[in-house]
Amino acid sequence: MSGFKIWRHPKPFGAAGRCIGRTDLRLDRRKAKRLAHRIRAEARRAGWPKAVATSPLRRCAAVGRFLRAWGWRWRVDVQLMELNFGAWDGLTWDAIGAEALDAWVSDFVNHAPAGGESLLQLLRRVQDWQPLPSEHCVVGHGGWMRARRWLAEQGERLPTAVDWTGVPVYGAGLSF
Repeated sequence: MSGFKIWRHPKPFGAAGRCIGRTDLRLDRRKAKRLAHRIRAEARRAGWPKAVATSPLRRCAAVGRFLRAWGWRWRVDVQLMELNFGAWDGLTWDAIGAEALDAWVSDFVNHAPAGGESLLQLLRRVQDWQPLPSEHCVVGHGGWMRARRWLAEQGERLPTAVDWTGVPVYGAGLSF
């Protein structure tokens, strides 16, 4: 589980107050370009190959498109997608309601919100994912990054809802 750095995508339009997993939100092109510049500069300083993997969602793929235009190899990988919130995806947290959220929190690891993906499924997907040997740069999502950090720090211990804090800010990077 080492040898790459993953950056969280830039802040998309329309995410505030909503449950966003796989909803494919629009992104300010300038923000994607700024993050691509940061990744390119860090890769140049570190001597990494010009290769990047991203989630297929626009908020990540936009960064990959800039890097590809600058001569990078870009691979889209569905394993890097955010948690699937099923029918909750795109709704406001208020529209989901306290009863549904309480049911999720009461079985936080195993409950698949609204027919989506459970946290345990996400943790397994994240644990199984490895970059290609030339990929030291990845662009992904906050929940995916949180899961990877959890696995690196906690191993096999399963989280509770209280444990699940500290999603990386937009544009932040974590090294693994």
